[in-house]
Amino acid sequence: MTTNNPIRCDWCLSDPLYIAYHDHEWGKPIYDDRQLFACLCLESMQAGLSWITILKRREAYYRAFDDFDPAKIALYDDQKIDELMQNTSIIRHRAKICAIINNAKAYLAICQRQSFAQYLWGIACADGEPIINHPTRLEDIPSQTKTSARLAKQLKKDGFTFVGATTCYAFMQAVGMVNDHLASCDFR
Repeated sequence: MTTNNPIRCDWCLSDPLYIAYHDHEWGKPIYDDRQLFACLCLESMQAGLSWITILKRREAYYRAFDDFDPAKIALYDDQKIDELMQNTSIIRHRAKICAIINNAKAYLAICQRQSFAQYLWGIACADGEPIINHPTRLEDIPSQTKTSARLAKQLKKDGFTFVGATTCYAFMQAVGMVNDHLASCDFR
């Protein structure tokens, strides 16, 4: 990797926060259950928005949702939902907030059978290894795939909401199940 002027994927060049996310997080495999749950929640919050909108509020989401502790979130009631709807540091979208609560319950049910990491990686990457793509242009990167559709379908079957094929593909990219760094990117 070139240290002075590294070559990066084009999508991240608009903001220093985006650049840091690209360089240090995006596409790096995650196998921690709680971290995967948090990433899935954040990707669900992104639906219909740009990732930078969520990234700028990420710390606020962690504060608002008890560090994405599924056991705590699963106990949220109407009063907590109303409190979250008043929180101006997050996107106040009732259906998405309720989805996080619902998804915490689904997460806990899955974790009674197996780790969330085993569950997700087993669906997305049968051999447990990231899918390595070789895009040369941003246009070469799909917004969803058969694999992300399969992941979305299974998540929905297991009780998750706000997890469509596009959201699942963005999640897979974010947590390193898919490496979609451009072939020219020094962080590939």
